[in-house]
Formats: sequence, C-alpha cells, structure tokens
Amino acid sequence: MANSNQQSDLQVYLRLLRYVRPYVGFFVLSIIGFLIFASSQPMLGYVLKYFVDGLADPHAALLPHVPYLKDMNLIQAVPLLIVLIAIWQGVGSFLGNFFLAKVSLGLVHDLRVALFNQLMQLPNRYFDNNNSGHLISRITFNVTMVTGAATDAIKVVFREGMTVIFLFASLLWMNWKLTLVMVAILPLIALMVSSASRKFRKQSKKIQVAMGDVMHISSEAIQGYRVVRSFGGEPYEQQRFLDASIGNTDKQLKMIKTGAVYTPMLQLVIYTAMALLMFLVLFLRGDASAGDLVAYITLAGLLPKPIRQLSEVSSTVQKGLAGAESIFEQLDEKPEVDNGTTELERVSGRLEIRNLSFQYPGTDKAVLQDISFEAAPGQMVALVGRSGSGKSTLANLIPRFYHHEQGQILLDGVDIEDYRLRNLRRHIALVTQQVTLFNDSVANNIAYGDLAGAPREDVERAAEAAYAKEFVDKLPHGFDTAVGENGVLLSGGQRQRLAIARALLKNAPVLVLDEATSALDTESERHIQAALDRVMDGRTTLVIAHRLSTIEKADLILVMDQGRIVERGTHAELLAMNGYYARLHANQFAEEIQPEAS
Repeated sequence: MANSNQQSDLQVYLRLLRYVRPYVGFFVLSIIGFLIFASSQPMLGYVLKYFVDGLADPHAALLPHVPYLKDMNLIQAVPLLIVLIAIWQGVGSFLGNFFLAKVSLGLVHDLRVALFNQLMQLPNRYFDNNNSGHLISRITFNVTMVTGAATDAIKVVFREGMTVIFLFASLLWMNWKLTLVMVAILPLIALMVSSASRKFRKQSKKIQVAMGDVMHISSEAIQGYRVVRSFGGEPYEQQRFLDASIGNTDKQLKMIKTGAVYTPMLQLVIYTAMALLMFLVLFLRGDASAGDLVAYITLAGLLPKPIRQLSEVSSTVQKGLAGAESIFEQLDEKPEVDNGTTELERVSGRLEIRNLSFQYPGTDKAVLQDISFEAAPGQMVALVGRSGSGKSTLANLIPRFYHHEQGQILLDGVDIEDYRLRNLRRHIALVTQQVTLFNDSVANNIAYGDLAGAPREDVERAAEAAYAKEFVDKLPHGFDTAVGENGVLLSGGQRQRLAIARALLKNAPVLVLDEATSALDTESERHIQAALDRVMDGRTTLVIAHRLSTIEKADLILVMDQGRIVERGTHAELLAMNGYYARLHANQFAEEIQPEAS
C-alpha cells in the first residue's frame, strides 16, 4: 500500500515538473547559482582555519607551495578572501533566487491558465456537482501551494543539498574517521523525515478542502446578499463563515504543531551527534593544528542548518503534492463530448425531436419520456406544464448542454450529435429566466462572445427590437454604462430585455425562450411580445412559458406533465378539449382576475 502511494506521489511530482519544462533555461541558471552559493560554505571554514593559524603567525604565507600566492601572507589574504567569498556567494544567491522566481511565477501562470481553460470546456454536470468556491480555491490557493513543491522545494534541495555535499566532502578530506561517526546518525534522520511526511500530506489535503469551504461560503453570501439581508440571514451566514474559518485555522495549527514538534526533535538528534563529535575531536586531536580543528568544528557546525532545511522541505513538497492532486484531478476531467464533424454556415432551423427520453447521470428517474414533435422555420412551438415537468431540460438538450442516450434531436435533418459543438450552438439563441450579465458596458453585454465587434448600429437595433433602447438611453453613459456584477444596477425586467437583445443580435435560426418574459411587467411584456412576433418571422422558436397569455398565438402548444407530452394542439384546440391545458388556463385566468377584483 505504502509503495503504491509513494509511486503515485512520484508520478504526481514528475507530472508537475513537466510544467517546468518551458523554463528549463532559467531553471539551469538558478541551479548554477545555488551551486555557486553552496560552494562558498566550505570556503568560510577554510578562511577560519587561516585566521586561527594567523593568530600565531600573521606573516606566514597563505599557500607556500603555490606560485604567485606564496608571497601573500595571512594578514593580507584573510580579509581579502572574506570579501571575495561574500561576492561569490552574492552572485550565486542572486542567480539562484531570481531565476527560480521566474520559473515559479511562470508555473503559477501556466497552471492557472490550464485550469481556467479546462473549466471552460467541462460539461454542465461538472458545474452541477462542484461548488464554485472549491473551483475558485483551486485556481487561487491550491496553485500557489503547488509552486512550493515544484520550485521552493527544489531550491532547498539543490542549495542545501549541495551545501551538505560540499561540507561533507570537505570534512572527509580533513578527517575521514571523525566524519564517518557522523554518518551513523543519518538513518535516524531519514526515519523521522518519512514519518513526518505522511502526516503533512494528510493535513495539507484537509487544509485545502477547508480553504475551499471558506471561499464557497463567502462567494455564496456575497452573490446572494439581497436574500441574506431581506430574510435576516446575516447571523446565520456569519456563523457559517466563522465555523469554516475556525475549521481552517485549526487544521493549519495542527500542521504547524506537527512541524513545531518535529523540528526540535530533529535538532536534538543532530546536536547530540555534534556533542559526540566535539568529544571525539578533543579526544583524538593528534597532531592537527588549532586552525585545522576550529575549521573542522566550524564546518561540522554548518551542517545542521541545511540538514534541518532539507528535512523541512518534506512538508512543502507534501502540501504541493496535495494541491497538485486536486489540480490534476480537474485537468483530467473529460471535456464536453464533441465527436461531431458537421459544420454548416447557415441552417433553416427545422427542428425535429424523435422518441426522446432522458435522465440525469447518476439518477434512475426519467426526466423526459418518449418526446416527439416537429417545428418548422417560422413556427412557434410552446411548452407548458407544471414546474418539474421537464420543459427546461428539453431546452437544455437542444444546444447539447447535456448528452441524451435515447431518441434523436435533428436540426435540418442532421442529428445534433453530428454537429461540431461550437457550430451547433452558433445556430441557437437561448434566453433563460436566469439572466447572466457581466460587469461590463451595456453594449459589450449585448455583443458578447462570438458577437463581440458587431457594429454599434446593429447592437442598438437589437436593443430597440427588445424594447431596451428606451431605458438604455436614460442611463448615465447610454450603451457605455457599466451594469455592475451580474447586472445588479438594473431591474429584473431590464436585465431580461438585454438578454433578449443579445439573442436577437445573434440572429440565430433557432430561438429558445425559457421563461424569458417571466421577469417582465405586463407593459414591458406587451412590447417584447410585439418585438418577438417580428423576430420569430422565418425562425424556429421554442417557447417555455409560465404565463399562458404569452403563447396564445403559438402554432403548436405541447402540454407536459412528469416528462411526457399529455396534450398537443393550438390554443383554441386545447381549450376545446377541456382537459389539462384548459384547467391550467382557467386557474391562471382566475389568478389574474382576482387581484383586479380586490
């Protein structure tokens, strides 16, 4: 079990390092910098040896057997060497830190872009099953954790690892017998590192989930602030956020506690080894000079810091691996299925539904059962029925937001599965009850996506046709007025009219209106109905309506109940049947009369 886990850790880490590949040049420069930095550490020990020896004879030659240096005595050499080592170390430190930062920031950017681009291609059900807070947390928080594993950890491994190697080689060169005593302590250090790693990994995963909860709760409360305030939900949301934040803080503290206990224990082991070493140095000093012994002890004393940092890198790596796992999990999600090959520049808009049945993945209840009808260009087909009868699901299947297994949906005689997704959606304009507007100008909200760059006259014409120009002209900057997040500065009816203007500008052969006029007052609805009558000319229009008054002119009305079509016909035919539709109509008529009577 442990082996397979380690193997998966290695796979995750190697996959992570693939994102470093474009920056390999900077990476090599940073490693050269860390090598330079590491090589400067033993040099300091040797300078100390010359300094101690110089206390006895300051005029002794630095290196008596080396040409050009035999005339340089210790009183001149020691200060000069210290300055040169500082310059050498500074160059190494700059190269290492600066170029590794370039790699690190590049990696953050690439991972964020990859995550966001993948989000744009994922199917609807992925968004249905994952809350937005956790998705945002991956793009913001988890990505920065990952760079710790990919770059910060490598910085420590190379810089401190090379420092340990250089120091160790110097110690072996000075006195190999004493150095081998130190080696005996290494297995104990390795054991402590591996046990701490497992704890860090588990705790880091919990922290990332808790961070996602914090983001999810805060984004929900911010987006739904009107509901929170109108229903007095502030104390509930404050408590919910407090609980999530406390949970996150507790998990962070647990991780810090693990590190806080583990580091001193490791330090104790290392310093115990140092104590033993000092005893042996005093006991086995032999004929070594005082400078040799001081240099040896100094170099040995420099070892604990890089060893400790190397042992702590484990927690950084484990945090990063936990973040990388969640990122790769999303990157490995299969994008929307798009096996279609057909691309048509323009379609007439003839829509045909044959024996269509559908159930949402992971459920066993059929939402649609054996639906069949046709809609020709210029025709308006209306779907009516109680909530939950499957009307909106049918509207979502036409642009392939969900994948159906049974039955067919044909557009101009071609199965919608055979169209390339982007091409199919270009032929369909969808207006839903839930209007989405972006924090941008009115004009940019109408001319959005494929429509961006549409001439201003066309944008204004579409707004006029949707009965939106009247209120837009009254805004402070007209069509250049920013509408706020999700159009918060506009009324519900105004937002809906902009959404209809967007659909009209698209000029698609198939128009799907899902409760599109439900947010409008009677006056606005009358104007929009007149506008829609104009734009429906020559288009196939599918209308899902709650208000039956909006669909009285429909060429075909389909009455749905529990996923089935229970009645079909024109408004007059259905009223004559005196069945399901007639009851719906009578109930609504009574509801409309009642307020007037009162």
